[in-house]
Amino acid sequence: MEFRQALCKTLTELMEKDPRICVLDADLAKPNGTFPLYEKFQDRCFNAGISEANMASVAAGLSAYGMIPFIVTFTPFASRRICDQIAVSIAYAKQKVIIIGTDPGITAELNGGTHMSFEDVSVLRAIPTMLIYDATDANQLAQALPQLIEYDGPVYVRIPRKTRPDVYKEDYEFKLGKADVVKKGKDVTIIATGTMVYESLVAAEELEKEGISAEVISVNTIKPLDEETILASVKKTNKAITCENHNVIGGLYSAVAEMLCRKYPMHLESIGVQDEFGQVGKYSDLLKAYNMTPEDIKKLVKNII
Repeated sequence: MEFRQALCKTLTELMEKDPRICVLDADLAKPNGTFPLYEKFQDRCFNAGISEANMASVAAGLSAYGMIPFIVTFTPFASRRICDQIAVSIAYAKQKVIIIGTDPGITAELNGGTHMSFEDVSVLRAIPTMLIYDATDANQLAQALPQLIEYDGPVYVRIPRKTRPDVYKEDYEFKLGKADVVKKGKDVTIIATGTMVYESLVAAEELEKEGISAEVISVNTIKPLDEETILASVKKTNKAITCENHNVIGGLYSAVAEMLCRKYPMHLESIGVQDEFGQVGKYSDLLKAYNMTPEDIKKLVKNII
């Protein structure tokens, strides 16, 4: 299932149960998959037009009156374009708003550099009380949304719009704030988030054939970081790399490095965008362009070992 289909389906179920939930779009309801909601919940869906800052301010106002607003727009518009409104009108004002940023990082593909946000996590991670969730697959997203509504504070969600390979099976149980050990290992820890969890698992399976046992951790919430799960793994392996669909500055690598510096100083390497801008390309080609393929993960693991 596409992420946007899972988003629409789950929001439909939630909105049927809770009249406080509403949705705001910035003229992107069709590409982001929320358009069917406008037909079913006409009084709780609002198109702000190409005016994202106003959309965020309206969401903050709706929250102040007891509603639970979801903002849905492309990742760069959901983060860097409305950063001030998120910081002041939403977070500082203690308003409950869930911000959905679609097509983060290289999943923006053919939309190109201007629409390819490599800095959204680093921008919003610095805002107090902000929870940052990076969806691994559509199955997990469907389970995460109801729990995100219960979180006491603003939320930022990163999701691709279209289909990505599943990591989790139907019997999976998501727990907000907890990382998942998706593959056990003893030689090295691969700490991944979002779409890079799948790429890390592919690399780990290939490494297994070469006699290297890699433990793969899916970090579902970059903030707050599940320090306990990560520490338990790295204390066992004493070797670790991070993998993220984001600039390595300010994202998962920074979050893990900051934690390890305080609690378990050790050498840490990173897979991710190395302080570059985006470009036009297919996902598979962009993985190669930014050295984020399973083969790149394997090479880095071997180097660190």
